[in-house]
Amino acid sequence: MGYNCGDCKFGFFGPNCDERRESIRRSIFQLTTAEKNKFIAYLNLAKNTVSTDYVIATGTYIQMNNGSTPMFRNISVYDLFVWMHYYASRDTLLGGSNNVWRDIDFAHEAPAFLPWHRVFLLLWEQGIRKLTGDQNFTVPYWDWRDAQDCDVCTDEYLGGRHPTNPNILSPASFFSSWQVICTKSEEYNRLETLCNGTGEGPILRNPGNHDRIRTPRLPTSAEVEFCLSLTEYETEPMDKFANMSFRNTLEGFADPSDGMANRARSTLHNSLHIFMNGSMSQVQGSANDPIFVLHHVFVDSIFEQWLRRHQPVGAAYPAANAPIGHNHGYHMVPFIPLYRNGDFFLSSRELGYDYAYLLEPGKPWTKVPGGVFGTIPGSSTADLAVAASSWDTRGIGGGHLGLVSRADLSQEEEEKVLL
Repeated sequence: MGYNCGDCKFGFFGPNCDERRESIRRSIFQLTTAEKNKFIAYLNLAKNTVSTDYVIATGTYIQMNNGSTPMFRNISVYDLFVWMHYYASRDTLLGGSNNVWRDIDFAHEAPAFLPWHRVFLLLWEQGIRKLTGDQNFTVPYWDWRDAQDCDVCTDEYLGGRHPTNPNILSPASFFSSWQVICTKSEEYNRLETLCNGTGEGPILRNPGNHDRIRTPRLPTSAEVEFCLSLTEYETEPMDKFANMSFRNTLEGFADPSDGMANRARSTLHNSLHIFMNGSMSQVQGSANDPIFVLHHVFVDSIFEQWLRRHQPVGAAYPAANAPIGHNHGYHMVPFIPLYRNGDFFLSSRELGYDYAYLLEPGKPWTKVPGGVFGTIPGSSTADLAVAASSWDTRGIGGGHLGLVSRADLSQEEEEKVLL
C-alpha cells in the first residue's frame, strides 16, 4: 500500500534506475518550432488527461468523519499541480464559521520558497515524462530580465490577447479554452470547504495593465545581479520582512537595489505575478496560467546561480524558528512521497539537471533526437534518502489528508472516487 516507490530518483533513468543523466533546461526561445509545438502539445495533453497516480481530497479530515467517509476526486495531470500549489498556500480551516487561520503558507514568504518550488518543478517534469513517455522532456524557462513586455504572450507561445476583451486570451491560442481551478479562496473559507478541482472560468491575463506604483516594470539584469550578491540565504525574522535576505529579495518582498524589505513594492519574482494582471496574480490559483511554470523555472535558475556562487553549507538553511513548515527538516506539503526542505538546498546538478545559460564554457551536451531538450550522460547525482511515508494532517481540528496516492485507496474507496 502507498505510493509506488519504483519511480526513479531525480536524475536517474532506465528500467533499473541506474542510468545517471543530466537534463538541460533551455530558454523557450531557443526551442525549434517543432520543439516548441511539442511542448505546447504536452501541456494540452496534461490538461486533458486524468492522473492515474493521484486523486485530490474534496473534504477536510473532520468532514470525512475522521477518514471513514472518503471524499476524493479525479483530477487531470496539469490540474493536479495547480491543486498542490493551492493546497500548500491555502488558509487553514479551524472549524466553525469564519474560523480561518490565514497566516500560514508552506511554499511562500519564508525559507522553503525556493526548495519547495524546485521540487514542484521536478515532479511536474516527471509527470509530463510519465504521461508522454518522453524521458528527454525538460521544461523550458522564460528569461524575463530587461523585458519590456510579456514576450511569451503570443499565440505562437502561451497565448496572446483577445481582440475584444483584453482580460482573456486570444481564441487562436490552445490555452483560451482552459478552465482555471482553485481561484475562489474566500468562497472556500466561507463554505468551510476545499477546492474540488471544478472549472471556474477561463485563464485571466492582461499583462502590463497592472498597478505600476507597486510594480513599475519587469526586473532588470542589474536587480538580479544585486540579489545574487547577497551572501545570506535567510535572515531574521525569516519571512517577508527579512532584510538583506537572498530568498526574500528574490521572492520579491525586499527591494533589489538595497535588500531592504518593502511592503509597498512587489519586485523580482513577485513582479511577474503582478505584471500578468490576472490568474497569475492570485497566489493560490497562480499555477493555472502556464506562464507560471516558465517563470518559476527561471527563478530556480537564479537560485542555482546563487548556490554555485556562494557554495553555502547545509547549515545556512534554517534548522529552527522559521515559520511553520519551513525548517530544514520539515516535510514539504503536500507532496507524496515526502521531501524535506533542506534536502533540496543543493546544486541542481546533484538532482540531475542544469541550465543551458549556466553551462561551463566548452561543456558538452547532447541533443536527443525527438526530445524537447538535451541530456548530459553519466552526470553524478546525489543519492537522496526517501523520507518516511505519512500524510499531512496539519494537526488541527480542520486538518485534512490532502493529496492521496491511488494506491492508498481500497477497492471500495476507489469506486467512490468522483469522476
